Amino acid sequence: MNIIVKPLISEKMTRLTEAAAEPKLNRIQRNKGIALKPANNRYGFIVDKRANKIEIKNAVEKFYNVKVVDVNTMNYSGKSKNRYTKAGFIQGRTNAFKKAIVTLAPDNVIDFYSSI
Repeated sequence: MNIIVKPLISEKMTRLTEAAAEPKLNRIQRNKGIALKPANNRYGFIVDKRANKIEIKNAVEKFYNVKVVDVNTMNYSGKSKNRYTKAGFIQGRTNAFKKAIVTLAPDNVIDFYSSI
């Protein structure tokens, strides 16, 4: 069973991982000498619906050679979608999936774009 289906690459997850890679201070924070917040170093994956947190942790550690500190999972069930068209009433469902947000150790980084 393949645990990791694909990395979750959306605007929100990209913003989260880029903030961990390059934290920046704005002008006011620099002038006041405010310290940087610790980076979360979190990455998202679409995973198999039957996988548990321990299996997800082991799969990410093995595939990316990193140390996983924490795993948060969320199940999304297929929602029913109904709409009216010229042809009549159309019924359908969206795909059900499971999302995992993985927190890595502070010195570890995953680069999804290295092969592009």
